[in-house]
Amino acid sequence: MNEQNKNKPSHEESLKTNQGETGSQPSSWNRLFSKRWVFPAVYTAAAAIILTLVWVYQDAGHKPLSTDTAAVVTKDVGASGDTTADAGKDPNALEVTASAESLAWPVANPSDVDVVKPYYDENGTEENHIEAMVQNGDTFTPNTGIDLAREDNKTFDVKAAISGEVTRVEDVPTLGTVVEVTQGNLKTVYQSLGEAKVKQGDQVKQGDTLAAAGRNEIEKNLGNHLHFEVYQDDKVVNPSDLLPQK
Repeated sequence: MNEQNKNKPSHEESLKTNQGETGSQPSSWNRLFSKRWVFPAVYTAAAAIILTLVWVYQDAGHKPLSTDTAAVVTKDVGASGDTTADAGKDPNALEVTASAESLAWPVANPSDVDVVKPYYDENGTEENHIEAMVQNGDTFTPNTGIDLAREDNKTFDVKAAISGEVTRVEDVPTLGTVVEVTQGNLKTVYQSLGEAKVKQGDQVKQGDTLAAAGRNEIEKNLGNHLHFEVYQDDKVVNPSDLLPQK
């Protein structure tokens, strides 16, 4: 064996040397994970994926109303909220009704009467403030309703301006007979009446006769008349704003 071959490393020694050099150098993965930004980036990407999956799951649980379901709802309930005729045949079905009743004049023929004393409007004219004052001796108070009377001073039938329950029937010396009819948050009050033809607790329909117009002590000068008041949510309002035009 010559000197050159003697000093030349064997094949096994060359493999060991190469493996040792390769093992001593960091791999590309090691170099990647040694960077500071890698782990925050991986965490952010994972969080985004999880949130996306959550949104997809939630959207799947909130599907829009199907056509078949909408058809069932339309069949059971009409546009006005009333149940159909078929539902009325079911004893367990709930009948939904909405009152659209407007206030009516509390007399049979509105053209037979005149407003002889108007409602006192706080924002009204000076003329209104003068005409709408009620005198009781030396005391003047604003009129909280309207007073209706015939030109010939004859009495007339007083009608229910709304349907509802008779919640008060009382004889008051200074006001005459007083009748109240209530429907929900709306209350109508009729004063200066003669003998009442209804009693408390009765259910009346719009246009039913409550009594006849009469006299009272406070407004003697008005003769036979009706004092008519309207309350909404227990607050007095101008009846003329709710009554239809004659």
